Amino acid sequence: MSTSYRRCCGIDVHKKSVTVHVLPPQGQLEVKPLEREFRTFSRELRRLRGWLKRYQVSEVVMESTGQYWRAVWNVLEGEMPRLVLVNPQHVKALAGRKTDRIDSRRLARYLENHDLQGSFVPAREIRELRDLTRSRVHLLEEVNRVKNRIGQLCEAGNIKVSSVASDLFGVSGRRMLEAVAEGKRDAGWMADYARGTLRGKKKQLEQALEGSFTEHQRWMLREALSHLESLEAQIARVESEIERRIEPYEEHIRRRLTIPGVDRITSWTMLAELGPDMNVFPDARHAASWAGICPGNRESGGKRLNGRTRKANPYLRRVLCQAAWGSQPQQKYLLVGSL
Repeated sequence: MSTSYRRCCGIDVHKKSVTVHVLPPQGQLEVKPLEREFRTFSRELRRLRGWLKRYQVSEVVMESTGQYWRAVWNVLEGEMPRLVLVNPQHVKALAGRKTDRIDSRRLARYLENHDLQGSFVPAREIRELRDLTRSRVHLLEEVNRVKNRIGQLCEAGNIKVSSVASDLFGVSGRRMLEAVAEGKRDAGWMADYARGTLRGKKKQLEQALEGSFTEHQRWMLREALSHLESLEAQIARVESEIERRIEPYEEHIRRRLTIPGVDRITSWTMLAELGPDMNVFPDARHAASWAGICPGNRESGGKRLNGRTRKANPYLRRVLCQAAWGSQPQQKYLLVGSL
């Protein structure tokens, strides 16, 4: 296939089906466009791939519709000369002029006319690393929810350890919670689990542990503690898998650790969300815009209107903000420029 040959295809992606529109090869107007619908089962998507190859399609575009585009992208990746993913907001149809066939045809026309700016899609290994780092975030959020439920249970049963200890889930607090869940009612005996500086508050702990826990509350506490331990073990496994996956990128991790406020976990996330090659962004400002940490442009009639930031990438934005706040005040605004 010569470099001058172009045959563009637009795919309108949905949960159960995809609608495909293939334009004639550029400059061959006598060839009719092709339209076809495929189901989204793996066998059907492989048929779609073979069909596109048979008609020598050189470029394919699709919208980033929820998670549905991922399966189509994974089947076509590496098999098509060029794949383009676009933001649905950039190709939004006019009201009353929207069908699956029209959408796929419009996407193909935009692609042929060079009117589309593709979204950044990293390589598969980086996307898999991204799945792991995001999964870790979701597990940590669930850990916080479980800890909040345990704290609420303690307050309902008048166990006031959190009023004495700074960390209810430290070594001492964990042992006391386990003792409460097991039904041990000797507050003095449970207070003896205190370690370190907390031993100086043993009398206060005895009073804090004289609660009114019922058997129902003890059962709930046991289940919550078991759930918490399970989540912590799962987080440890995910982190171990992340460390294994980033071994080929250790040099990238080491370089990012030189940025003020960036620790190893932040560096993981930056690698997973931005990828190892920063040349995909023209400059640091484009990277900041993609991360959603700079104001948007909204001007009309010569007036600057509300330029609030977009949602963009919440995982990357979160760690960049944390890193900025963790750095020295004079270095906060240098973080993104150091990428």
